[in-house]
Amino acid sequence: MARLYTPETTPDDGADKDAVPPPENGDTGGAGPGPRWRDRVGRWRRGWVVAGLALALALLMTLHARIPNTIGNLGSLLETFLPWLGLAVPVLALCAVLRRSVTALAVLLAPALVWLNLFGGLLLDKSDAGGALMVVSHNVDAGNADPAGTARQLVESGADLIALQELPQDELATYEQALAATHPYHDVQGTVGLWSRFPLSGTEPVDIGMGWTRAMRTTADTRLGDIAVYVAHLPSVRVQFRAGFTAGQRDDAADLLGHAIAAEPLERTLLLGDLNGTMNDGALAPLTSQLRSTQGAAGAGFGFSWPAGFPMARIDQILVRDLEPVSSWTLPATGSDHLPVAARLDP
Repeated sequence: MARLYTPETTPDDGADKDAVPPPENGDTGGAGPGPRWRDRVGRWRRGWVVAGLALALALLMTLHARIPNTIGNLGSLLETFLPWLGLAVPVLALCAVLRRSVTALAVLLAPALVWLNLFGGLLLDKSDAGGALMVVSHNVDAGNADPAGTARQLVESGADLIALQELPQDELATYEQALAATHPYHDVQGTVGLWSRFPLSGTEPVDIGMGWTRAMRTTADTRLGDIAVYVAHLPSVRVQFRAGFTAGQRDDAADLLGHAIAAEPLERTLLLGDLNGTMNDGALAPLTSQLRSTQGAAGAGFGFSWPAGFPMARIDQILVRDLEPVSSWTLPATGSDHLPVAARLDP
């Protein structure tokens, strides 16, 4: 039977005395479907953990150069894969949205802006047409199952200078035979070599403290004039559970190579090689402080070169002094675990 309410009779008469109306600000107190954007107070109070992680990420990217290598070479390890820290920004943004946290979203602007400041320029296509001299550098991989095919691909690139690293002695004749017709001038020192369309002179090994030769210097008489060309393969780095990121030998080699380049009498200088480090790695400062990257100056994108199957870092470099990069890019995969890197240069 229906009840009639009068002004003297409240609707609560006979109703559930324990029923509590939802708060006007949308905060369900944990009993409802979750946090809501219309909760004007809660959306600023939630998400402090996400905000803290975002702030820590911004500081990590800002101060990456100050992280020491004294413990497991953590500084170099971080700087090798520094661009990938940007992936944490959309992950944290998703967490902030799920938490309906305006605070976390606001703080996330900090790491996003830091990443753009560090790497935003690399996202732009700075390449141009032309370039009087084309150079290629490639770690051909001692375990390469198809050295002849690799050599053919390098010839088809049209490069004037082709620098190779990790040359196995038992396959050296294969590379010499495949490159001879287009690049009649060449010299090999230890496990590195340079093939050229132009005469070479003054070739000599460069001591980088390895105990065997993995770096060389020569003069190429190019259409741009004489260029001092260095080809190098710095020591490999390892990530080990007990030792961390072991890069001490590489760092010492970079220092020795840097001294050699600093003493170079020719202004026009070109360094081609597998440096086992990125331009962000402070341990390579003896080189990167004197030379500039063609990829950074005239590339499109990051130009990651290793590993070939899923490139995550650019450890194969083309660095120049007193030469103007016009374009820089990676070539298609060969039988190596590295991608070849290429650049066009003007005087």
